[in-house]
Amino acid sequence: MIREPAVAGRFYPANPRELKHQIEQLLGEAVAAPKLRALGCVVPHAGYMYSGHVAGAVFRRLELPSRYIILCPRHFREGQPVAIMSEGSWRTPLGEAKIDSTMAVELKSACALLREDSVAHRMEHSLEVQLPFLQQLAGDFQFVPIALGTDRFGALEELGRAIGDVVAQTKEAVLLVASSDMNHYESDDVTRFKDRKAIDKILELDARGLYDTVRHESITMCGFGPAVTMLTAARQLGATRAEVIRYATSGDITGDREEVVGYAGIAVM
Repeated sequence: MIREPAVAGRFYPANPRELKHQIEQLLGEAVAAPKLRALGCVVPHAGYMYSGHVAGAVFRRLELPSRYIILCPRHFREGQPVAIMSEGSWRTPLGEAKIDSTMAVELKSACALLREDSVAHRMEHSLEVQLPFLQQLAGDFQFVPIALGTDRFGALEELGRAIGDVVAQTKEAVLLVASSDMNHYESDDVTRFKDRKAIDKILELDARGLYDTVRHESITMCGFGPAVTMLTAARQLGATRAEVIRYATSGDITGDREEVVGYAGIAVM
């Protein structure tokens, strides 16, 4: 099956030429630096005008392989709590991005929590917005889409361990992408303060610490589940450090500092 774009024309341009131009502009804002060989990353998923410069900074900085597991939050109540698609492709204005069926089948075998479900992905923007960046930068790639609607630590950890097991047996490099924005709709000062607490746990590669901090400090980080799962897998695969590539809030773009959303781009090596 082909998963049609849900947010083209809203979160990013629907016209291919305009989309390529915007991505080139966003990548041009990134600071040139030596490439990082990462196991995982955290990348924001708001509209490109708000967080695209942070996402672009991450993708430009990393060595991009040909295989990905992209973990995203489920912003809607539809679908399974741990939803995977294992066949077909996702269409964007730049063409079709193919699902890595081989790795998807291996993941379903390794983790009983995963359920085949296109409904959870149908309207979800948080994974879709990552694909045009990869289509422009990574060329011919395949990916496994996983949407998480669960906030149970045990489930997130179990999935992370299964991902670690599968990737460890894979000959090619695989990048684990956790799609997440940070704190939502508080002042810029409060958001930066709260986000720093969550980011510190990511930099410590502390999946449990991130989970507890987000919950106890009332940090509205929508993709903390994907980040917890990614950190669990990355640690199992030998990750030893993380680096903030770029951080910003929506206030940096709009000038409104009263209600902002935080955006962090982080690489895990």
